[in-house]
Amino acid sequence: MLQILLGALMLGLLWAVMTIGIYITYRILGIADLTVEGSIAMGAAIAASCIYSGVNPYLATLLALLGGMAAGLCTGLLHTRLKIPALLSGILTMIALYSINLRILGKANVSLLRMDTVYTNFMKMSFTNNAVFTKLGVTHLIPVIILGMIIVFGIITILYWFFGTEIGCSIRATGDNPQMSRAQGINTNNMIIIGLVISNGLVAVSGALIAQQQSFADIQMGTGSIVIGLASVIIGEVLFSKRSFFIRLVSLVLGAITYRVIIALVLKMGMPANDLKLFTAITVAVALSLPEFGSYLRPITKSIKGGASGAIRKQSL
Repeated sequence: MLQILLGALMLGLLWAVMTIGIYITYRILGIADLTVEGSIAMGAAIAASCIYSGVNPYLATLLALLGGMAAGLCTGLLHTRLKIPALLSGILTMIALYSINLRILGKANVSLLRMDTVYTNFMKMSFTNNAVFTKLGVTHLIPVIILGMIIVFGIITILYWFFGTEIGCSIRATGDNPQMSRAQGINTNNMIIIGLVISNGLVAVSGALIAQQQSFADIQMGTGSIVIGLASVIIGEVLFSKRSFFIRLVSLVLGAITYRVIIALVLKMGMPANDLKLFTAITVAVALSLPEFGSYLRPITKSIKGGASGAIRKQSL
């Protein structure tokens, strides 16, 4: 059980980077950006191809970040300059990235077995080879968890600072009320582009980290990633506090970890792995429908309360 929970924690931290990226477009800008299904695979493809060619893993991850930012820039330009709807712009970029990712990989998948990754140096540290970890069989998980925590909370800190700056506040204002933002002199088109660039850059970094953790990059690894990200965002918002912006960012990480724990436990209970995407889709649909269910239940609850209070009044008379 400990291995399952630590494995879920590890994957949750790596996917949390993508979840934060999706939060920027979905919640802050109010855009359902399907580019992420291509940019996460692009990040994995760039990192894997560079490492396979002998490039330093940290530099390969940085190049993956730049590739994801370029993908977000393309979507932003299609939407703001060519006036293509945001959803369609993301779909067009996602389709184009499939061919681009095949070009980058050169084939359907690239293996990174026995190659240095960003986790290699952490695996060589003495505390990760502790006798207790070895006995529990989790030695290979600890370095990924440590580096994942460093990256995730580093990103949260940077974003919390950035969205407190003038540009960051302008991006948030653009998502909240674009008409009022334009009236205040904010170039909303530029803010949308910046938001999409940051979002897809983070998604690509997530793809690079996941590819290095699983020791391969595959052209299909981005399929369904938008649903996984949305599930993590919604679970984080529902289960954890949404008060301050910093707490919201932290809740995204907790949501991604919780989602992975749920998936691990469901698989442990015997659910076929082929049904994972169906389970995720149902989870997201139910979570998104909670406000609507609440609106249906309120009149029923009021009528029950009204009937109960009327009965009490009759008894008192």
